[in-house]
Amino acid sequence: MYDIICFGSATRDIFIDTGLKEVGRDIAYPVGAKIPIKKLHIDIGGVGINVAVGTSRMGLKTAYFGKFGDDEASEAISGMLKKEKIEFLGEKTKGITGYGFILDSYEKHRTILTHHGLNDNIKESEVDKSKLKTKWLFLSSLRGDSIKTEEKLVYWAKKQGIKTAFNMDAKVLKKYNINLKKILKQIDVLILNKEEAQHLTPGRTGEELAEKISKLGPKIVVITDGEKSVFAQEGGKKYKLTPPKTKVVEVTGAGDAFTAGFLSSYTKTNDTFFSLKIAAENAKSVVQHYGTHNVLLSWKNACEMVKKHS
Repeated sequence: MYDIICFGSATRDIFIDTGLKEVGRDIAYPVGAKIPIKKLHIDIGGVGINVAVGTSRMGLKTAYFGKFGDDEASEAISGMLKKEKIEFLGEKTKGITGYGFILDSYEKHRTILTHHGLNDNIKESEVDKSKLKTKWLFLSSLRGDSIKTEEKLVYWAKKQGIKTAFNMDAKVLKKYNINLKKILKQIDVLILNKEEAQHLTPGRTGEELAEKISKLGPKIVVITDGEKSVFAQEGGKKYKLTPPKTKVVEVTGAGDAFTAGFLSSYTKTNDTFFSLKIAAENAKSVVQHYGTHNVLLSWKNACEMVKKHS
């Protein structure tokens, strides 16, 4: 029996920092120019992978379900899963594994170029449900065949008594005609950033969005807003947390670290507000370094950091 199975993307990530300043809200590259790269970092990422590594490091028995190709990226990801003590329940096949190219600006913002590869090609027939013996199932919004498979897994998990957590992109679900009204009623924990939440319902503040979305069905709704406050709604209970300040090196993976921290803590403690604190410390650790999961915290370290900042 696993504590959690993570279903989501796996990518070979290439971080490219040119140090160029933004033009308005754009990261601009002159046509025809040769631009030197200040920093180049190659790593492994993807929401499914990042959350799996985070929960494993916090002591949860973790498995990952995804789809890899027959390429170098696949070998690197497989090796990393073994190192992190995460069991792989998916399959390797012919094709290209997902890739992400992260373009960083001088202001520490980023634009990500993605090649989804086989991440979007997971059919329900490829999922051996007899292996999905778990307390929690985490899902992130994929595309193509994969999002249809995720939809079916949510309903299946509900029938099996398995709790579900979803990092949902409403734009993707709407594109593939997923019944949002119906699926939201099945979810135990919904974690979104403010922009994602605004695609579900209108609202200006995280508090307003959490309250409105909570009425749509999820038992717990968590809304993050970058370095600003985090809001959560659990039934009639409201929570607000201001994340600790930190020096930012690279923000990619912060949301996944937050999700992993929250789910790990909630699984262990069933305490929503404490879990928000653990999540914030985990995200803070990640943004101080390159890579989406290189400095994810252990449960002991996360608890120590929460105590230090209390």
